[in-house]
Amino acid sequence: MAKNINKDVVYKSAKSKEKDYMLNDGEGLYLFVGKTGAKLWRFIYTFDRKQKKLALGGYPGITLEAARDKAEKARDNITKGNDPGEIRSEDKKARQLLASNKERLAEGLPILNSFKHITLEWLSSIEHLTKATTQTKKTSRLERLAFPLIGDMAINQIKSSDVLAVIKPVIDKKQLETAHRLHSEISAIFAYAIVHNFTDYDPAQPVAKQIPAQKPKHRAAIIDPNLFGQLLRDINNYNGTFVVQLAFRFSPLVFQRPGEIRQLLWSDIDLVAREWRPYISKTDFYHIVPLSSQAVSILEAIKPLTGTGQYVFPSSRGDGRPMSDGTIRTALKSLGYDSDVMTAHGFRTTASTLLNEQGWSPDAIERQLAHAPRDHVRAAYNRAQYLEERRRMMQSWADYLDSLKNGAQVIPFKKIG
Repeated sequence: MAKNINKDVVYKSAKSKEKDYMLNDGEGLYLFVGKTGAKLWRFIYTFDRKQKKLALGGYPGITLEAARDKAEKARDNITKGNDPGEIRSEDKKARQLLASNKERLAEGLPILNSFKHITLEWLSSIEHLTKATTQTKKTSRLERLAFPLIGDMAINQIKSSDVLAVIKPVIDKKQLETAHRLHSEISAIFAYAIVHNFTDYDPAQPVAKQIPAQKPKHRAAIIDPNLFGQLLRDINNYNGTFVVQLAFRFSPLVFQRPGEIRQLLWSDIDLVAREWRPYISKTDFYHIVPLSSQAVSILEAIKPLTGTGQYVFPSSRGDGRPMSDGTIRTALKSLGYDSDVMTAHGFRTTASTLLNEQGWSPDAIERQLAHAPRDHVRAAYNRAQYLEERRRMMQSWADYLDSLKNGAQVIPFKKIG
C-alpha cells in the first residue's frame, strides 16, 4: 500500500466544501477537512478486527512531516501487537495521575495508589479492631521505617528487594522483634491491596526467610533470697528522684511488666478496693492486680505529687509523658547491678520462682503475672480469676519482701496446704 502520497501543497491548498471530506496520504493517514474549514490529521487502522480512529492533531500546527512520524509510530505499535489508541489512553491517564498527585502532595496527601496511600487505607480499615496503643505503634513503625524508602512507590511496582531494603537495617541493628512485626504489617498491607485490586502479588512473602528467628530472651534475675534481700536494701537506699525512688520500690511488690509500671495510670487505680486494673496490651486482656498495704502506701505517698496528672510515675521532663523506658534499668545499673545480674523484667522471674517455691498455686501465679489464657474470650470474662487467692498471695509476698529487706534468716519454704 502506498504512503506519503501527497506533497504538503495539496494539504495547504485544500478548501472546505459543502460536506466534510478526507485527503488520503496513504497507509491509514488522512487529513480531515471540515466544512467549517478545520483541518485535522486522522490515523485510521484496524486492531483486533475492529476499525479505529486516532486523532493526531490539527494542521498546520501539526505539520505533514510530524503527522507522518506519528502515523509511523502507530504502525510500529500495531506490528508489535499494541493498540495505539490504548497507548494514547494510558498515557493520558498517566498524565492526569501525575497532575493529580502533584496537587495531592501540595495538600500534604499521599500519592494515589502508592504504598503510603494503601497503608493509610489499611490502617483505617483495622482501626475498629485494634487497640489505640497498638494502632499508634503500627502507624509509627511504618512511618519511621517504611515510608522513607517505599512510601511514594506505586504499590504494584514494589519488589521483594524493596521490602528487604526496608527491613534489613532493622535486622542489622539486631531488633528482630521489630523486624518480624514490620514484615507482618507490610505483608498485611499487600494482602489488603490484593483484595482491593491495587496489586496481585505480595512481595513481602519471600522476605520472611531472610529475617533470623528470634531467640528467647533470658532476662537476668536474682532468685537467691539472701541476695535479693540485699537488692531490696539497695533499692530502699537508692538516691534518685522521688518519683523514680517510689517506682523502683513499687516494681518488686507488683512484679508486672516494666512498661506497664512506668505507664501506670491513676485512672486504673482504686485505692479503696486496693486494686490496679490495667489493660495488658502484651496479651490483649484486662487484668486485676491486688495491691498489698505496702504498695498502697507507695501510691498514697506519691499521689500528692502526681495525682492530678495522668501517670503515677511521670517523666521528670514535665512533658506529660510517662517515666522513661530505661529508668529502672539505669537505676539498677547505678546500684552496681548490670544487665547480666538483674533486670527490670527480672522482678517477674524472681517473684515467679520464689512464690512457686513457697507453694502458691501455679495458676494463681501465672494469672498474677498476666500470662493470659490462650482463649481470649475466656480471658476477658475471667479477669478476676483466682482473685481472692491472689490477694492473700500479694500481701504475703510484700510481707516476705519486708522480711528479706530487714535481713531475716531465710529458711526452707513449707508448702502451703
